[in-house]
Amino acid sequence: MNVQKDKYIIVEIIPTNSNPEHGFIAQISALKLEGIRLIDRFDYRVSNNLIENEDLRKIISYDKEMFNYIDNIYFILEKFKQWSKDYPLLIIEENYTPKYLESLKNKKELIYPYLDLEYSEDIFEKIMEKYQLEPTNHLVDLLYEAIIYEENNRKDM
Repeated sequence: MNVQKDKYIIVEIIPTNSNPEHGFIAQISALKLEGIRLIDRFDYRVSNNLIENEDLRKIISYDKEMFNYIDNIYFILEKFKQWSKDYPLLIIEENYTPKYLESLKNKKELIYPYLDLEYSEDIFEKIMEKYQLEPTNHLVDLLYEAIIYEENNRKDM
């Protein structure tokens, strides 16, 4: 994929369990891009009362006004399917994310090769250090800023 001109989506999901057979998607944050131009943003959560795990409810309690809330655990993925169309998906995590997004026919690949990085447990600290970015709860925004930086530097070469 050419991140300088193609349409694609950076997506982060937060599930209630790493295994889709025992959990569901609690939150999806995604950015729809054309090259490095932001086209649209998708920020959805299931309603808090659907999440039994108190710790997870606390983890995703940030920026409440920024999210759309859904009262059915199945609708969040359906909304995302409609929104994402057939755009390729750049994903953050390779273990549970593809399993949760399995019903989407979109091409899926890890974002890190586009940043000349490999996935690790401390990847977001490495990204913030490499690109001199401030911490944020919105990981897709960090990745978007990193892609902008990479693509602008490639143009300058």
